[in-house]
Amino acid sequence: MAIVVVGGQSRNLGKTSVMAGIIMALPAWNWTAFKLTQFGHGRCSLDGKPCHCATDDHCYAVTEETDRAGGSDTSRFLAAGAKRSFWVRTEQGRLVEALPAIQRRLAETQNAILESNSILQFLQPDLYITVLDPATADFKLSARTFLDRADAIVLHSSGVRNQSEEEFRLPAMTSRRVFRISPPDFVSEDFIEFVRDRLANAAARSPSPSPASS
Repeated sequence: MAIVVVGGQSRNLGKTSVMAGIIMALPAWNWTAFKLTQFGHGRCSLDGKPCHCATDDHCYAVTEETDRAGGSDTSRFLAAGAKRSFWVRTEQGRLVEALPAIQRRLAETQNAILESNSILQFLQPDLYITVLDPATADFKLSARTFLDRADAIVLHSSGVRNQSEEEFRLPAMTSRRVFRISPPDFVSEDFIEFVRDRLANAAARSPSPSPASS
């Protein structure tokens, strides 16, 4: 089984679009997609709404998406061609408690793609891609923590810079491939070729059968 993780420095940078682009471009991998969301204190993991219920009863929830025509991110994964799609919600800092439920579903998949930074605390993917935008000041701790583990960077080419760009440390990351994007285009042919090659290499190292080329 191949595992791909797509993370990013902040919200609304196109992580979901990058995931959907990979799923659509590489359908032979029969993806199961996961979106992981961590809610702050006072919000319920069942629905993300304000909540004052017992934390231990609502520290995480996992639901499977079935609507391919919906407007949610998990629906977008299905529309792109994912075989299954899950939304995992946890209370901030309690992702570890959802890990057994995630692992059970991973065990049922052929190949998995997950939208998250924090999941890297608990697994080593075959490929970790991070989405960065120098024009965005917000830089999540989880994104900073795992930046050096990125195999590839999808970088917004907005032409705008701010002080957060120093945190990218791009000049020092010589072993990372950088793919520049200009939304609404979030994936390019060379990016997909990079992902395909990395997955093929991972499959060659694995005793499990690999999917056909697409």
